[in-house]
Amino acid sequence: MTLQWIVAFSHLLALGIGMGAVWARGRALRGPLDDAGLKNVFYADNWYGIAALLWIVTGVWRAFGGLEKGTYYYLHSVPFLIKMGIYVLLAALETWPMIVLMQWRARLNKGIPIDTSKARLFALFSEIETVGLAGMVLAATAMSRGIGFIGQ
Repeated sequence: MTLQWIVAFSHLLALGIGMGAVWARGRALRGPLDDAGLKNVFYADNWYGIAALLWIVTGVWRAFGGLEKGTYYYLHSVPFLIKMGIYVLLAALETWPMIVLMQWRARLNKGIPIDTSKARLFALFSEIETVGLAGMVLAATAMSRGIGFIGQ
């Protein structure tokens, strides 16, 4: 029971870290992109990456590791399937900014100028991701209450 609690806590903690981080990254991408501004973008992006890793590890563990309601429950829960659908969309949306921000970091570390012309677009992506994360929470709360369970 203690392990279930710690993993659930970690999963929810990642929500707070991740939602705050992606929101902060979006704000930073809309600000000046001088050295200090880029430092803020990368700082928030690092935290979003940490949260994503924690979400994935704890989420997979909870759903398929025998800690919670069991794999059958999750795979027969409409809200869970919706939550995973949102996750796939957000992961797809995040792929391009993630790659570009890694390129920005590498170029900055080498002293090569970076093209920040996509910053406002990536800020919009971050805002969409923030809303998507809220949608995932909505689905998760329905799932935890048995709403939309189609199993026997």
